Amino acid sequence: MVVGSLNMDFVVQVERLPAPGETVLGSDFKTIPGGKGANQACAAGRLGGSAVHARMIGRVGVDSFGDQLKASLAAAGVDVSSVMGTRAQPTGVALIWVEDSGQNSIVVASGANWSLSAADIESVRSAFHGARCALFQLETPLEAVSAAMAAARGQGALTILDPAPAQPLSSDLLSSVSVLTPNEPEACILLGRPAARVGPAEALELASALRARGPAAVVLKLGDQGCLYADASQTLRSPAFRVEAVDSTAAGDTFNAGLAVALAEGHPIGEALRFANAAAAISVTRLGAQSSVPSRAEVEEFLRQRSVE
Repeated sequence: MVVGSLNMDFVVQVERLPAPGETVLGSDFKTIPGGKGANQACAAGRLGGSAVHARMIGRVGVDSFGDQLKASLAAAGVDVSSVMGTRAQPTGVALIWVEDSGQNSIVVASGANWSLSAADIESVRSAFHGARCALFQLETPLEAVSAAMAAARGQGALTILDPAPAQPLSSDLLSSVSVLTPNEPEACILLGRPAARVGPAEALELASALRARGPAAVVLKLGDQGCLYADASQTLRSPAFRVEAVDSTAAGDTFNAGLAVALAEGHPIGEALRFANAAAAISVTRLGAQSSVPSRAEVEEFLRQRSVE
């Protein structure tokens, strides 16, 4: 189960990101289905194959973008029967600049995403029945996230929170999280610290400090350093795969979906992290959000090739 945002992404390729007040010329423009929630649902659908069934809860406007976003998810095998339409707000959009190095800059106009409410979650509570994993992000109101997390936990589901866009979160909410998956800046914001890149020793301290806030486990995403996992009984590192990056949009969403799919299938955490890292590595070699998400077969072939190199 994925609860979260659906956006239509307006993506412009640029040689470099503009400085404040500067105009730069772009070389390419595309509209691509996105939104952190929809990206994770799409990735779960593709990565799960026939083994894992993915559902999406969210809101879109009653407009062409909303229709396109639902169609994109359905094509990836995602159940969109709980994606609700609203006439009060348009479908969310994201304006994305992607530079040649693969780095990006994103501005989101939330639109209908910000209409998702606790009452909406209650109206589709039955959709959580049988869920083994539930994925959340922070592009919808916190009251909806909290209500959905409670519904998921009521079904015994593992709850996975990507705390993005980063914001301070209560210990009550964090205590409902099975696996918290921040990157370095997000981890620092959650802890009230200045954002900074961290080394191996600092990463372990960050993960420990985050666990003290309430989540049962933390996966700290470290970019080209891979990730660090920590729970009450173990700590382990999973290295990143070396690839030529084109666009990092949705890499974190693809990672979270890969992690959820592997855990839902009962794989141990080390294997789940390796699968998630492989899916994310493939995604950064392609432009766009959902358009960059690999299939399960692609990830399995990627891992097979890396195992014999």
